[in-house]
Amino acid sequence: MHEIGFMQGRLVPRIDGRIQAFPWTCWQAEFDLGRAHGFASVEFVFEAERFEENPIFTVSGVAEIRELIERTGVAVSAVCADYFMDHPFHGVADSARRASLEVLHRVIEHARQVGAIRVEIPCVDHATLRTEEDRRQLVAAVTEVLPLAERMGIEVVFETDLPPAPFRELLERFRHPLIKANYDTGNSASLGYDPVQELTLLGNLVANIHIKDRVLHGTTVPLGMGNADFPAIFTTLAKIGYRGPFILQTARDADDVGAVVRYKRMVENYLTQYWR
Repeated sequence: MHEIGFMQGRLVPRIDGRIQAFPWTCWQAEFDLGRAHGFASVEFVFEAERFEENPIFTVSGVAEIRELIERTGVAVSAVCADYFMDHPFHGVADSARRASLEVLHRVIEHARQVGAIRVEIPCVDHATLRTEEDRRQLVAAVTEVLPLAERMGIEVVFETDLPPAPFRELLERFRHPLIKANYDTGNSASLGYDPVQELTLLGNLVANIHIKDRVLHGTTVPLGMGNADFPAIFTTLAKIGYRGPFILQTARDADDVGAVVRYKRMVENYLTQYWR
């Protein structure tokens, strides 16, 4: 049975027109909505705005998350730490890097307390890894938290816009089994990468999948309306033995719940048709 979850905020109205943001006024309700529509999990969003108040960052918030998980049965599969797009580990002063590492320490500890098994660090957009020095700084910084990740049993998962060979090489620099890759179907399509080549090369390093669709060099669109080759993606994932979750990070719609439920059915159909 494949785990299908959703990115936090996708089942409630947009925040200030943004496609992804922590839903401050209604985040608890998404656990009930997730249960009502048959989702196994939610990927929690941790962003820079008001980060010290985010429930995943506070003791009381962690307790409330645990209660919601117990009551609804909707797990927190991962923490999507968008915070590190605004506060990256590379291209910044040492003091800023140390501050980001302190935040990452706490997020890893609290992720474990709510039952999550991975923390995702996006290295995209203005946190993209442009140079060899960027990569060196990233590896050096995040290596410092790996002893904690080991104790907590938390995978540290990177999302990048690197081509597949450099991406795998970056991950292998850590020489650590808890360093993994996120694969975003829409971002890959937008970049023009071949999903068969990407997924085959990344192989057992792929820890979770974000499901979305995007046009080539363009924006997010409804599933099936962009350049993501879902038959190739699901067939290849089956071949490499992928067993992780599928998290819907899909296009927004006037009817957010209806759209995500429709996309969930589409993923279920892809799994039925192409998982061999």
